[in-house]
Amino acid sequence: MPDYDKHRLQNSSLLDPEIAAPEASPEPIKKNAAGNLDSVLLRGVAWTAAVKWLTQVFAWGTTVVVARLLLPSDYGLVGMAAVYINLFTLFSEFGIGTALVTLQDLHEDQISQLNSLSVFVGLIGFLVSSAVAFPLAKFFRAPGLPFVVIVLSLGFVVSGLRTVPFSLLQKEMRFKLLAVIEGTQGFVQALVTLILAFLGFRYWALVLGILSFSVTPTLLTLIWRRHRFAVPRIASIRRAVHYGRHILIGRLSWAVSNDSDFIVAGRVLGEAPLGAYTLAWTLAHTPLEKLTTLVNRVTPSFFAQIQTQPEALRRYFRNITGVVALVIFPATFGIALVAPEFVSVVLGSKWHGVIIPLELLALHAIIRSNVVLMTPLLNVIGEERLVMWNSIVAMFVLPICFYIGSHWGTAGIASGWILIYPLLQIPLFLRTFRKIHLPASEYLRSVWPAVSGCAVMAAFVIGLKYFARGFLPLYAQLIAEIIVGGIAYSLTLLLLHRAYLRGILQFARRYRTPA
Repeated sequence: MPDYDKHRLQNSSLLDPEIAAPEASPEPIKKNAAGNLDSVLLRGVAWTAAVKWLTQVFAWGTTVVVARLLLPSDYGLVGMAAVYINLFTLFSEFGIGTALVTLQDLHEDQISQLNSLSVFVGLIGFLVSSAVAFPLAKFFRAPGLPFVVIVLSLGFVVSGLRTVPFSLLQKEMRFKLLAVIEGTQGFVQALVTLILAFLGFRYWALVLGILSFSVTPTLLTLIWRRHRFAVPRIASIRRAVHYGRHILIGRLSWAVSNDSDFIVAGRVLGEAPLGAYTLAWTLAHTPLEKLTTLVNRVTPSFFAQIQTQPEALRRYFRNITGVVALVIFPATFGIALVAPEFVSVVLGSKWHGVIIPLELLALHAIIRSNVVLMTPLLNVIGEERLVMWNSIVAMFVLPICFYIGSHWGTAGIASGWILIYPLLQIPLFLRTFRKIHLPASEYLRSVWPAVSGCAVMAAFVIGLKYFARGFLPLYAQLIAEIIVGGIAYSLTLLLLHRAYLRGILQFARRYRTPA
């Protein structure tokens, strides 16, 4: 794909002039295509975010309760199965969903062929997983693992039925419906897991909860959006398959590197340390994963619509990055600050091994949140090969680092994410900045409000820890740290970045109704 013509940026504000100029009297907004797209984006993000965070409140509560009912070994066994299942889930999707959203000129018969291909790949995934379940159990030295893998593999078939209809809803930007489906999906999983844990199902509570995570959205999606099937003809869908292949290889490579820390922990350290590490990862990355799902649900459709417009791509990329930082930075950095008190008060002494990896992984989540937008952006502007090769490099580098770090336990493994992961993402940053002509200084300005707010929050929370130690019960200290940190972060934004916040609110008011 040829490089875009360079465009000199005229504004120095954090948001672009249309969004950030609260003191000026804006001219009447014309109901043009850009305004309509802004409206759809805002409403899509609003619906998705509202449902996600409402569901997350319930999910966080049930996670804590389930963690007190189950043992680290229960989490460890399911974590071993999840390493393989997460990897093969990407293969079962085969990049078909991304190709369907990105390639704008696919006709109905081609979509029907991709629908059949998706179901076929899902069936193959179930059969292959059933065959490797017992060798996988020998590798991890876990006799109870085979049936866990086989049951979870049923999700491949279920997901194969959902891929094309769900992607069509995404392409059609029906974000309100998608938000309701995904909210119901998370609520049902949390409820199933909680009820089965109370009934004494141990690790099967986690297994069946994960399976419900596939079944629920498939049923709801097929109620609202079906598509016919057709016999796949490679000549007809060659371009979509070729594009999906690059996406697939990139995702598989990244999944291997992303789950290699669990593989190393399970193989080298055993079930209990893996269980502690799994819970630490879940607590540290749940806010980010929910937001990542939100961003990946909404932005690919928009990026695909404006893939030949560098100014629009730059605008959305910069502004969404700033808003994501405002939400994710304080949530994940706050987890790192209060981790010792949180684990002791909420989870109990049996989870003491969670503290250090939780602190490190929460810091990694901050770094990772800055990469959320780059993959879908690069994929739609013809840079999917770069994403693929970057993931392949990570697949070889990260597992080696995790194995070396395992000599220092789960903390050593988590340190690999802090030390090595940022270096691997540099090529993606550089290519993104070059392709959309975004100066690095402008990108840094977009995240500065969140960074400065977190710095002030850290100063107040650390000071409170120093002065409150020994004077307050631990639960009271935890509550005080959360309240003080939240107030410090909010006041920093209000006092130092008021114009930035007003710009966001002005943007929301302008486009809160469809154009």
